[in-house]
Amino acid sequence: MSAKNLDNKGRFRSRTIGFRVSPEEDAQINVAVSLSGLTKQDYITNRLLCRDIVVQGNPRVYKALKDKLGEVLAELKRIESGAGVDSKLLENIRLITVTLDGMKEEN
Repeated sequence: MSAKNLDNKGRFRSRTIGFRVSPEEDAQINVAVSLSGLTKQDYITNRLLCRDIVVQGNPRVYKALKDKLGEVLAELKRIESGAGVDSKLLENIRLITVTLDGMKEEN
């Protein structure tokens, strides 16, 4: 019999919860997870239990921020040429802003 896998607080997580989301919701969740620096499991658990998401700055988070800012810049350039602003872009900008504000307060 193998050893039990415990989380970083010593808890044995023996329950599995699954649910379905749309491709758009999946993409939005993945963006939030990558900007948080947490695992998807930890991010979703914290959100469901109304706990604060504490972003720990690390190279993976900085790369995710850089990539998302590049996407936002490309969208803003597209908008400048006459196209409209969609809610997905606004949500990504909000997530990036909240993440950067939280990281600024750490220092």
